[in-house]
Parts: sequence; C-alpha cells; structure tokens
Amino acid sequence: MNRNTDFIAFARPSLGEEEEEAVLRVLRSGWLTTGSETLSFEREFGEFVGTPHALAVNSATSGLHLALEAIGIGPGDVVATSPYTFTSTAAVVRHLGAEVAFCDVAPGSYNIDLDSLGRLLSTTKNCRAIIAVHVGGLPCDMRSIRALAKRYGCALVEDAAHSFPSVTEEGYAGTLGDVGVYSFYATKTITTGEGGMLVTKDDRVAARAEKMRMHGFDRAAWDRYTAKKASWRYAVTEAGFKYNMPDLLAAIGRVQLRKANRFLEERRAIAEVYDAAFSGVPGLELPPRGEGHAWHLYSLRTRSDRGGVARDDLVEALSERGVGSSVHFIPLHTMPYYAERYRLTPESFPNASSMFERTLSLPIWQGMGVGVAERVAEAVLEITGVPGSHSRRDV
Repeated sequence: MNRNTDFIAFARPSLGEEEEEAVLRVLRSGWLTTGSETLSFEREFGEFVGTPHALAVNSATSGLHLALEAIGIGPGDVVATSPYTFTSTAAVVRHLGAEVAFCDVAPGSYNIDLDSLGRLLSTTKNCRAIIAVHVGGLPCDMRSIRALAKRYGCALVEDAAHSFPSVTEEGYAGTLGDVGVYSFYATKTITTGEGGMLVTKDDRVAARAEKMRMHGFDRAAWDRYTAKKASWRYAVTEAGFKYNMPDLLAAIGRVQLRKANRFLEERRAIAEVYDAAFSGVPGLELPPRGEGHAWHLYSLRTRSDRGGVARDDLVEALSERGVGSSVHFIPLHTMPYYAERYRLTPESFPNASSMFERTLSLPIWQGMGVGVAERVAEAVLEITGVPGSHSRRDV
C-alpha cells in the first residue's frame, strides 16, 4: 500500500475564490482602510452572535486592551485570570498599569478553576475585573463566573480568541460577559490574516472603545473623506490608539463569516476521528469536553506514567513522520517576566503546569479532511506503540 507522505501542517487557513474576489473588489474601489466593508463586517458579525455592538480591530490583543481600558482598568487595579493562556491576556493588563492576579485551572481542564477563582477574589484587594479564557474553543462555566463577578463587584471580560463559533444555551461565547473579544488570526476558524472583534451590549463601553481604537478622534476618516458634505476638520478628544481594521481584511472576514458553521462542522468531524482513534488507548487522554466546543484546538494529553510517550518525544516523532503539531500554552507563570514580577514558580499553579507538560495540539483545520486526520491518528498510534489499532483508508 502506497502512503501519502506529504507534510501535514499543524494549521492552514481555508481561503477560496470568494475571498480573492472580495479582496479584488476592495482594491478596485480605491478605499483600502476602514470603511464600508468594515462597517458591514461589524454589522454582520454582531447579527451572527446576537450583540448590538461589534467593533472590528486589528488584533484580539488590541481588542482586549480596548476592553479593559473601556471598563476603566488602570493603575492600582487588579485583574484576575488564568496563567494558561497566550501572553496577550495578561500583557494588556500591564499596558494599563494594573496588576495581574493568576489562579490555577481546574484539574484536568485548561479553563479557570472556580474554587481557586473564588478564593482569589475573596482575598485580593482592588480586583476590578476577571478575564475568562475559553481555551481551545471550550467555553468556561460562564454562569458561575458571572455569579462570582457580581458577588465581588468585578467586570467580566471574555478572551474568546479560540471560541468562535462556540454557542451554548445562553448564547455565543464572547457575548456572555460584559465585553468579549474574538481573534481572526491566521490559525483561527475564520480568519482575516490578522484581526479581531470586540463585542458588547454596553453602550458606554462600545462608545469608548470605538473612540479609543482610532486615535481618540471625534469622527472617523470614512466620514471625513467620503460623506457628501465631507469636512477635513476633526478633534482629538482622547489620547487613543491605532487599532482599526482595514477594509481589505474586513472583506475577507465577511466571506469567512458566511462559512463559519460549515467550518465548525468540518472541525467536529476531525475531532470525532481523533476521539475514535485514541479512546481507551493507554498513555493517551482525550481533550476536555463541554457544551459549545468550537474545536479550535484538539488538545491531546499524554500519560507517560501509564506507559505513554512523553509529550516532547511525541511532538518530535510526529515531525519525523511529516505531521506538524504545536503546544498551547506555555503557562504565563513560568515565563520570566511574570515569574519575576509576582515571584512565581512552576509549582505555584500545579494544574496548569501539569496540563502544559502533557499536552500537544494536533492538526485540526477545515479542508484537511477525514482522510488526513486518519493519517495523523495512525502516526500517533504507531509512535505510542499501538499499530493497527486504527484502521484507515489510504489517502
């Protein structure tokens, strides 16, 4: 049997002729920066997730920065979050002069531990916000986190970079707190290459974020240059940022948004292949489960204590077999900046450290197909010493 030995990338965007046509339309329009395409993308995204305010930004990082600034976070404040996240989640807190208070993830989970969060909030002065991170696309227990936020007088921000389109009984992840921020980075389910979206139901937060994302101007360039009675005059009313999304990216996003549900179904199908292959295999654990999983990541856990292969060895062996993988995330409490500033060690948050040491992310992207997923699964099983446990068709 001849095997396909083409390299399997960890992640690839799914872009077609529709996206190309959308970009060409913008190029030919003569208007490349924030304009009608971005406004349409914001409206369509807001309608998709069911929120009155959706503001397109140039990254999820800038969206988180705007979110915290809009709710008034600044020097002397503390923001609680998990160390099991990308650096942006905590970095934006520091950009505003506030301090980060980490708490561990739940045992066997990548999401914040409710008991640890409750203890942290009860003992931390000036904690004014919580950032809930939906790691890998699995929504946090937002009902319980909202209750804690209300009890301790904290604003609730959702880092929903991984969780589009995660929908629960309560609604879409990202719309369940005071402010939510999505990412459209190249590896995400829908992508604009770089970019993000801030959503909120709060009129005041939306108005503040809209002003601050564009230098603190009192009016947008789109209005100044294209209105029938355009005026070059503007006023700088705040020392704002440069966080707007250009029309070139928004045009791609509008097309991607129309494909979002199909993309999710393709990712679910790949996760099902992996689940079937790895279920019951000694030395392997399936990812955590829960309502509304978006399957941004398929986080496979290794158990060397149960005869499995160590995570780093598995990553290396997969690479040798032409399979890309990655690790999400190196916990922030082990990073020099946060470890030194807050006097933390890997043992400070043992659950986060344990999950990191055992986790790798397998390829999962729309367009790779079930056959490629079977190739990945077979490679994992061969490396872990379970050849023939997973039947597949040659691809």
